[in-house]
Amino acid sequence: MNLAACLAAAEQATLLIDCDSQANATAAVGFAKDPSRRTLYHALILNEPFDKIIQKSQVDGLDVIPADKNLAGAAVELVSAEEREYKLRAAVKPLEEKYEFIVLDCPPALDLLTLNALVAAGSVLVPIQCEYLALEGVSELLDTLMRIRRTLNPSLEIEGILLTMYDERTTLSRQVATDLRSFFGTQVFKSLIPRNVRLAEAPSFGKPIIFYDIHSKGAESYTQLAREVIANAEKRPGTGARSAHSGA
Repeated sequence: MNLAACLAAAEQATLLIDCDSQANATAAVGFAKDPSRRTLYHALILNEPFDKIIQKSQVDGLDVIPADKNLAGAAVELVSAEEREYKLRAAVKPLEEKYEFIVLDCPPALDLLTLNALVAAGSVLVPIQCEYLALEGVSELLDTLMRIRRTLNPSLEIEGILLTMYDERTTLSRQVATDLRSFFGTQVFKSLIPRNVRLAEAPSFGKPIIFYDIHSKGAESYTQLAREVIANAEKRPGTGARSAHSGA
């Protein structure tokens, strides 16, 4: 959500698609719960067009396709659907000319919703907490991405690995960062997302960090990350700028 907001603030037309039934991204960008609101569920299961579901956010240039708890049922209902892994890709395709970036926020599980996002995406951004247990999940995630490339989405790339909850005061954070950079090299973003009180507070107010406290370290970090993502996209002329944000 913060990355999408910073991309929009950098005058990049951006669409945020919340693929998680917990709807955290939807709430964090300022949308209160509303049972009557059309969501991603209506697009995937009821085949409603995205142009009837897209919501304008408080950030100029940032549109949102919201989620709600019904998405939990969508993962089950998709099992029997034809071309079930490609439902989201088909729905997103008509929107690619309208937006510079389409960011898909995924749940922290490899269910059919996440699989749909990975098939629809051009690249994957992998956030990793600066803890050793988080490191153990990286290789498993990369193995999964390789399988998806072999079978469902040959063009899927790794946008980058993002270090989050970084605390420069601790040896552990510094060591995890060093280990990741030595192993993955330039695939690790230069930007680091710090442990930051203002960053943690912002979602409870329904605001991206750049609206809640533009001068915080968290806002500076996400702004820098957005610059890196834009620079990466400029190096890939002719490719779509769809990015799945893994919840892993």
